[in-house]
Amino acid sequence: MHRGIWKRVKDEVALWRVGVFTGIVVIGLIMVARMTGSLQELEWLVFDSFLRWRPTETIDERILIVGINEGDIRSLEAYPVPDGEIANILRKLQKYQPRVIGIDTYRNIPVYPGYEELKATLQRSKNLIAIEKVLPDAVDPPRYLPPKQVGFTDQIIDTDGKLRRSLLGTPSPTTKEYKFSLTIRLAEAYLAHQGITLQSGKQDKNVMRFGKTELPRFSPDSGGYVKADAGGVQLLLNFRSGKQRFRTISLRDVKTGRFNPSWVRDRIVILGVIAPSVKDFNTTSAIPSSNRTAPGQVYGVEIQAHACSQIISAVLNNRPLITTWSDKWEYVWIIGWGILGMCCARITKFPLTNLFAVSISSASLIGCSYLLLSTWGLWIPVTPAMLTLTLNGVGLTALFLYDQSLRSSINARQTIIEHTFETIHNGPLQTLAKALKQVRERDLPPQELLPQIESELEKLNHDLRGIYDFLQRQPLSEDSSLYISNGIELNLQNPIQEILYQVYKYTLERDFPCFKTLKVKIRAFEHIEEKYLNIEQKRALCRFLEEALCNIGKHAVGVTRIQVTCTTVDGWFNLTVIDDGLGIKSFREGRGTQQFKHIAKQLKGKFRRSALSPKGTICELTWPGVKFGFTGM
Repeated sequence: MHRGIWKRVKDEVALWRVGVFTGIVVIGLIMVARMTGSLQELEWLVFDSFLRWRPTETIDERILIVGINEGDIRSLEAYPVPDGEIANILRKLQKYQPRVIGIDTYRNIPVYPGYEELKATLQRSKNLIAIEKVLPDAVDPPRYLPPKQVGFTDQIIDTDGKLRRSLLGTPSPTTKEYKFSLTIRLAEAYLAHQGITLQSGKQDKNVMRFGKTELPRFSPDSGGYVKADAGGVQLLLNFRSGKQRFRTISLRDVKTGRFNPSWVRDRIVILGVIAPSVKDFNTTSAIPSSNRTAPGQVYGVEIQAHACSQIISAVLNNRPLITTWSDKWEYVWIIGWGILGMCCARITKFPLTNLFAVSISSASLIGCSYLLLSTWGLWIPVTPAMLTLTLNGVGLTALFLYDQSLRSSINARQTIIEHTFETIHNGPLQTLAKALKQVRERDLPPQELLPQIESELEKLNHDLRGIYDFLQRQPLSEDSSLYISNGIELNLQNPIQEILYQVYKYTLERDFPCFKTLKVKIRAFEHIEEKYLNIEQKRALCRFLEEALCNIGKHAVGVTRIQVTCTTVDGWFNLTVIDDGLGIKSFREGRGTQQFKHIAKQLKGKFRRSALSPKGTICELTWPGVKFGFTGM
């Protein structure tokens, strides 16, 4: 029992060794692919999709976009919009007391008429923020404004042409001064009314902080990024979801007063262009396109609104900012899913079961990752984890099934060899052994010994040809019959009592010397439930009885009495063969004894052979029956 368990453990360890090595190689290759950036765009695609699939959020009423659209340009018959028009719009908006106004259109050179008018308006109003560009080619802000009223609008685009992060602060390449973005200037001005100021991080001085809310700084390997440009202070954009994110009115609406004054009062107002002809837009897959833009296009003024909204919402409403794990935990996560794939491959025994298990695991991975991002803003690796899960889960299943098939093939081949040898051992080899014994023990002249030897060899030839014909008809691994000798075949589908009786009968009819002294033959076979024995177990019982009787015929000198019984005692079946011959002469374990022990192992039972007093031998096979829940192999 313990030996069988230990063998199964060793087989399982050997199988796992092959699977684990292959699984680790797969995990290693995927990790290398991720480190080299080969999976970067796939990870971006999943990230954008998760953001786009989020539930629709309400409009952020703290921000109003005043958009210069195509209708405004046609009515003015000029672009850029003249300074006088901009000054007029700013004065009208200031009447409704906004907290801060951002002008997301360059005013580095005069656009007549109205330059002096705009200059006076900007200098007079301390809640106006103009823009500049610092990277890579600078565009100056209005020179008459202090730095506190200027913010840059530079954006860093990923290699696939999509915008996913916001640049909040950076040193100027030309002046070496530290510059802040329009997003930070607007958020800073708005939150100042709440008594919340912009400060450095508590642990990392390069991190920006509003009150208790630190803005997670983008690093070169944040999330799915690999060695990205992380210059300055950057923040991953957590776009607002839904098709209507902010209220938008036109210049004409401001001029004519066609808007609710509460939309402006105490709000952030951003003035910018939303005209397709100007092409002031960025591309993103993270939000659905609005009715005014082509798929994936978001106007620059809307990007500023998204970036400002996410900061204010995080500070005031605890709306999550996008954060990521450290590299160490990301790779632990990837390895964990790879190990789960290996377990799915080993535990599931059938391809369809495996596909179901891998599918459920994949759905769990996607659902968990989506929930973490949409609810808590945590971006974790999905693509590499999915690859390690599916490749190990599906690929290793094929490897395990191949190994299982190979082992089954080897076991079937071994079974055929065992059955063939048992057939030969209990038939032709017994005849050959008898002939050799006659040659060794009988002191006869050659002319008398030769006819006996010829007779035995004829029997041997007949048996071998019978076995050959039997094997040619059907492989032993698929056969439900048992070859005895002299061309006799028994049907193993018959009841076991009937088969044992036939083995008993035909074996005692064989020409063994010790059978000639038999006078008393006792046989008793009790009923055995067929459902507790399969074909192989029936074959094993028959071989046991045949071999035990052959041993008596060859070695039990002076035997006069033989008793063969099959009984049930306390839930155990006992097949017992007892003779009164001279008994055991040698305790050396021969092929017959090995065969008996193998049969006992097959039946999960016990084998016993011992001498009786004053003479005789008992050969007994015991195996568990219905009481012990025996259901076969």
